[in-house]
Amino acid sequence: MSMSGSDFGAPCDDPKIFRNICRDRILKDLLQPDKDKETKSSWKVLIMDKFTVRIMAYACKMAEITDAGISLVEDLFKRREPMPSMDAIYFLQPLKENVIMLLSDMSGRCPLYRKAYIFFSSPIPKELVSYIKNDSSVIPRIGALREMNLEFFAIDMQGFTTDHDMAFTDLYSAQHNSKKFNDTISTMATRIATTFASLKEFPCVRYRAPKGTDPMTTPKFDMVPKWLATAVWDIVSKYKSTIPEFPQKETCELLIVDRPIDQCRSILKKFSIFPTAYNNFRMSAKIAPVIHEWTYDAMCHDLLEMDGQKYIYEVSKAGSEPERKEALLEDHDPLWVELRHIHIADASERLYDKMNNFVSKNKAAQLHSRDGGEISTKDLQKIVQALPQYGEQVEKLTLHIEIAGKINKFIREYGLRDIGQVEQDLVFGDAAAKEVISILRSKQDMSPENKLRLLIIYAIVYPEKFEGDKGEKLMQLAKLPHDEMDAINSLRYLVGSDTKKASRPGGFSLKFDAQKELIEKLSKGALPLNEYPSMSEPSSTEQGSTQSAAATKPAQAQPMSRRSRRTPTWAKSRNSDDSQSSDSSVLRHGSSDFKRLGNRIFVFMIGGATRSELRTVHKLTMKLKREIVLGSSSIDDPPQFISKLKMLTAGGANDV
Repeated sequence: MSMSGSDFGAPCDDPKIFRNICRDRILKDLLQPDKDKETKSSWKVLIMDKFTVRIMAYACKMAEITDAGISLVEDLFKRREPMPSMDAIYFLQPLKENVIMLLSDMSGRCPLYRKAYIFFSSPIPKELVSYIKNDSSVIPRIGALREMNLEFFAIDMQGFTTDHDMAFTDLYSAQHNSKKFNDTISTMATRIATTFASLKEFPCVRYRAPKGTDPMTTPKFDMVPKWLATAVWDIVSKYKSTIPEFPQKETCELLIVDRPIDQCRSILKKFSIFPTAYNNFRMSAKIAPVIHEWTYDAMCHDLLEMDGQKYIYEVSKAGSEPERKEALLEDHDPLWVELRHIHIADASERLYDKMNNFVSKNKAAQLHSRDGGEISTKDLQKIVQALPQYGEQVEKLTLHIEIAGKINKFIREYGLRDIGQVEQDLVFGDAAAKEVISILRSKQDMSPENKLRLLIIYAIVYPEKFEGDKGEKLMQLAKLPHDEMDAINSLRYLVGSDTKKASRPGGFSLKFDAQKELIEKLSKGALPLNEYPSMSEPSSTEQGSTQSAAATKPAQAQPMSRRSRRTPTWAKSRNSDDSQSSDSSVLRHGSSDFKRLGNRIFVFMIGGATRSELRTVHKLTMKLKREIVLGSSSIDDPPQFISKLKMLTAGGANDV
């Protein structure tokens, strides 16, 4: 009996996928710089700084680096043994301190390595190039000096971050720091631009337009998408003359939006003239980072202690102490790819179906099960020992069964089904103060974090319920510390007292489809230029009456029948399309489909993206027959987002 791809899925390994292009650039262009030369050293040393180590870790596996001829990976700032018979590859950020360390390695009579192949992650300033050239002893020892233009973290097959975890506060905080603001915009733009340099794509850059019409009076935070788009456009436009074979015409689309931050009530009062769909977008974007998501991926990062994609667990062995192990939940794991975007209940069911299917088809496995009863993870460990040829597959299955079991245990212990029901009823307009007060009183053992998340959602949907001392009374009822009110205070400035006039919760759909709608409109060429201007076309203010009525006419809100609303996520039927869908089927046929896809669409979200938004780009890729790539300053799970909310009002928020 063999374990087929249908049992365990199959990750897509198409070289044209976003992250695979990044990986191949590292393995071929960076790690094999002298591949065309006959006299090349078979093994090399790879030296990186702390930032480029992380770039490498997201893009490649250690085995791939070794296969590319790297015998040793070193930290630039740690003491290293001289290896004068070996060549070294330096992958560094173009910083003065890095260049100083590089020159100290390779200058003088006794350099650490024979030759240095130097690659910078982004364009190197001219003064640093001159600094290198001025050391005459180093020049003959340099085998290559290039700009890789690879300064982002490929966190997913179709996702990247610029490692700006504090962008939310640096760009939108009430305590404004001009230098930090400008530095963040500049480095973020540079890192976004290196994405297009790596892929040799020239983007049509569009952005969320400022809501203010006068640049002199428009708050600085409202200009962030425009300024970032301008900076990105300036950099990628220069690539046409500085990077060989870089496209001269636009080959893809980039849409820059922000995690909606509306800190001034004066702007919020204007929202009533905008389409209800737009207000729903802004509401959904605020709720998405804090509401309990019920997909396998979201639950892993919400309920388990994970370091990025790394999960640490223990394996029990007879007669010995439990062994601590680490597992990476990433694209190389076919089970993870199959399960990550489906409901936790469906993921659990699929796992046990796979396990039982394996046992029923394998007599040796049946001998280690419990008399035909339900098989346990301990039984699976015995199967691994008895059937070593299936060891890797069964170990993966065991791992995910354990993870799903732990998640389901936490769901029961924390009472998340009841909490999830109230959260989603709030958003649908089916719950209000009565239900919130009832659950806070009845569930005395609810964790402080879950209480705060529930109150944040309540404050977003019903901001008027937190006016005056109402918010303080709710915090007292929830028995939350006074400083937790900072997160709520931030939302009072984000949402504003007049938001309810523009959009009541009864007309809001908990699909978090706002991003999906934006991407679909962009794909169809139907995204209004007055709301999302293009850097390569005249702005809407310049177009004046030439803007089409279809583009400028506000969309009419469609009333939603309560009967037609989508069933809340936590209680979704097994037979629903959404709960059964995963990207396993998409990826299983990815190699053939990706060759036929149209131009890429990139969406960059300033201030942090969520896992639900990352899931959206996976689902849209095959629907639109275009690869969608999500970029962001960071990927935020609920605890990180709440911490950033609290920091927004550090020192007090300012009205404009």
